[in-house]
Amino acid sequence: MTNPLLAEWDTPFGLPPFDVISDEDFAPAVDAALEISRANIAAIAGNPDVPDFTNTIEALERADDTLGRVLGAFYSLAGADSNPKREALQRDFAPLLSAYGSEVSENKALFARVEAVWENREALDLTAEQERVLMLTRRGFVRSGAQLEGKSAEALRTVKSRLSVLGTSFTQNLLADERSWFMKLSDGDLEGLPDFVIATAKAAGEEKDSGGPVVTLSRSLIVPFLQFSERRDLRQKAYEAWGARGANGGETDNRAIATETLKLREERAKLLGYDTFADFKLETEMAGTPAAVRDLLMQVWKPAKAAAEADAAMLERMLHADGFDGPLEPWDWRFYSEKRRKELHDLDEAELKPYLQLDRMIEAAFACANRLFGLEFTPIEGPVYHPDVRLWDVTRDGAHVAVFLGDYFARGSKRSGAWCSAMRSQQRLSGDIRPHVVNVCNFAKPEAGKPALLSYDDARTLFHEFGHALHQMLSDVTYESISGTSVARDFVELPSQLYEHWLEVPDVLAEFATHADTGAPMPEDLLKRMLGAATYDMGFQTVEYVASALVDLGFHDGPAPADPMQRQAEILEEIGMPHAIRMRHATPHFAHVFAGDGYSSGYYSYMWSEVMDADAFAAFEEAGDPFDSATAKRLEETVLSSGGSVDAADLYTAFRGRLPGVEALLKGRGLDKAA
Repeated sequence: MTNPLLAEWDTPFGLPPFDVISDEDFAPAVDAALEISRANIAAIAGNPDVPDFTNTIEALERADDTLGRVLGAFYSLAGADSNPKREALQRDFAPLLSAYGSEVSENKALFARVEAVWENREALDLTAEQERVLMLTRRGFVRSGAQLEGKSAEALRTVKSRLSVLGTSFTQNLLADERSWFMKLSDGDLEGLPDFVIATAKAAGEEKDSGGPVVTLSRSLIVPFLQFSERRDLRQKAYEAWGARGANGGETDNRAIATETLKLREERAKLLGYDTFADFKLETEMAGTPAAVRDLLMQVWKPAKAAAEADAAMLERMLHADGFDGPLEPWDWRFYSEKRRKELHDLDEAELKPYLQLDRMIEAAFACANRLFGLEFTPIEGPVYHPDVRLWDVTRDGAHVAVFLGDYFARGSKRSGAWCSAMRSQQRLSGDIRPHVVNVCNFAKPEAGKPALLSYDDARTLFHEFGHALHQMLSDVTYESISGTSVARDFVELPSQLYEHWLEVPDVLAEFATHADTGAPMPEDLLKRMLGAATYDMGFQTVEYVASALVDLGFHDGPAPADPMQRQAEILEEIGMPHAIRMRHATPHFAHVFAGDGYSSGYYSYMWSEVMDADAFAAFEEAGDPFDSATAKRLEETVLSSGGSVDAADLYTAFRGRLPGVEALLKGRGLDKAA
């Protein structure tokens, strides 16, 4: 019988046939796809014709088509609906794929052809996009070690293989810790919890088959528990379990993995001729150097810390008024901050949440995309990897643009966080290939028959990930390697963070923030109070983020630390980390940095992009309309459709006319007047 992963996919829009794929199909499909890729690489390297852009660079673009199709289906499934078999496959595939990557980058005949095209580029009459692809292809080979020889090449191959295994193990250990821990709640433990938190805890208890409500380590449950639970002892227990992910000893402990990862990254950088891993990693980013990153972060750190310390003093007084001695602790912050928010802004999340229904927020994200870019979203049926996944056909002026998949609810088989990926990316080299774009979130699943309700932070997450999806869907390039979100890491968050601003547009909330029971729109007074509190607690949020970014940078811009946990503590002491705030991501569960090297030395990227997104939305404000059609068209043409076909700084300058400073970011976070 033909392996369904290798057969033609006779499905709506060519979606992976998840309904007929079994876990047993993946290993033979990957083996077969690797054989096809290796044959394609051998054919390119051994081509007797004079190297040119078509027979070398474009041929490389097509070489992994089958492999990409198989892996697109597998990794979408493995990240969002894992099981022991899929986890074992991930562990098996990591060294296989690393070895294949090394084979390609070390293929001297292949690199010689790439070099020949590069050296002859001025005579080839290339388009600007082709010149960019050629440069990026050659640079990718060089940064992968194509110019290394002998023992150095062998050492780099070994390092990359081991890093791929470590990244997979880190992810799986974290998922195991998140999946295994939960805290049962008796009736007496529910004191102070709003109905929506109790309902979420009961639904989580049903999933865990615990016989009653539970708190899990899902952010969508543990954060509201920490906000509302009157039981300080239980808040402490839950918070410490949340902070201990990846550091519980035993087989799932990630601390040794972090140590080895940092050591191997340093070795990789030095083999390639760089002083530090941060120098290597940041060479291709907008920031360029560790010094530029640190400069940005410290410009934000000082006012953020001042704001957080002023807030901490207020919250500690509230703690003492409740009869507790001693300092404000991390498990107290959200509880007293929620009380203070209610006092300052008369805003109660329990009052707010019924107006932020998941389905209505999805509609809002779609409606904004329609008003800005003319996109329309029609629900469709098709094969999906889990029953929770929903499908939409995305069109413009009747023409198919993309398939959008939404997978919104937390479950034990899904890794934490939220992300956007493309099971298939846009390109034109192999025909008019339209993308299959996936948004994955971890919102609390409601009881059967009840609507899913979001916090305002959840709603922002939904808009954020949909901004990434638009970057994929509106991509309009020829080559897959520069399609969609294939851009500098500190530019990739611009479209996502920019899109969050439309959630704050009063007209959008007036239309889509409707009560789950009555259908009534959010009262204007509540809407004003919610938007007025948009920068509330921003000192806390900024401090926990910037601390994580500074620790990430500190790990990579010098010698690898012998003990990352000690180095983490030293960095936090150096910057004066407030006692009652901890890093948003401590080292043992810092998946952005250790689950792969995507955000290593690059966690600052969200802040770098925020400098641009605050300034970019100002372009709409200056036009007098958040849906100004001319500004939206310019945003699509310069940023959203271009992928990596142009340097990121040039793309932003084409949209805005200049690069921004940090002032708009500080103003947007309400930190411009902090000490």
